[in-house]
Amino acid sequence: MRQPAMIFLAALPLAGCISFGAKPPPSLLDLTSTEQAAPGQTQDAATAKTIFIQTPSVPQALSTARVPVQATPTSIAYIKDAQWVEPPQRLFARLLADTMTARSGRVVLDAGQAFGDNGARLSGELRNFGIDAASSSAIVTFDAALVRAEGSKVEKQRFEAKVPVSRIDAASAGRALNRGANQVAAAVADWVGK
Repeated sequence: MRQPAMIFLAALPLAGCISFGAKPPPSLLDLTSTEQAAPGQTQDAATAKTIFIQTPSVPQALSTARVPVQATPTSIAYIKDAQWVEPPQRLFARLLADTMTARSGRVVLDAGQAFGDNGARLSGELRNFGIDAASSSAIVTFDAALVRAEGSKVEKQRFEAKVPVSRIDAASAGRALNRGANQVAAAVADWVGK
């Protein structure tokens, strides 16, 4: 009986040293599309054009849930307490899908549904998705690659939005990046067209 009590007492000083991850921020950032399909709206791939939107690739600085700040041309920092609810490339792909559906009327397919479909394919790289300290702005840059139908040529175009930020903090960055992402998504949807 005495030995378990001794082990418990010996482990008590270690209890304050054990951590199972960083302390989460008070809230997590998310993206919200300003354009979405109306609830109850039926989409039919037999009568409308289809598109598959691949989750964009990202550079290493964006392959985290944290929000980067380009502090100098050669250094990146991250905003304290600013963290996405999921990886930014997945959030952007979902926002792009919502915007594409609302603006173009295309049926956006997921990977399983797109198998065997001859519709358009959109891929690309989310090059910037953070804050530029020098210009005090949120920058969203997406290098898009579009194949309009199976066997057709690849079209590429860069889309970018810069939204001013008054402060470099979690709330301001989240709002500005959401606006920038919506601007880029609208431009991409217009480029893809109906």
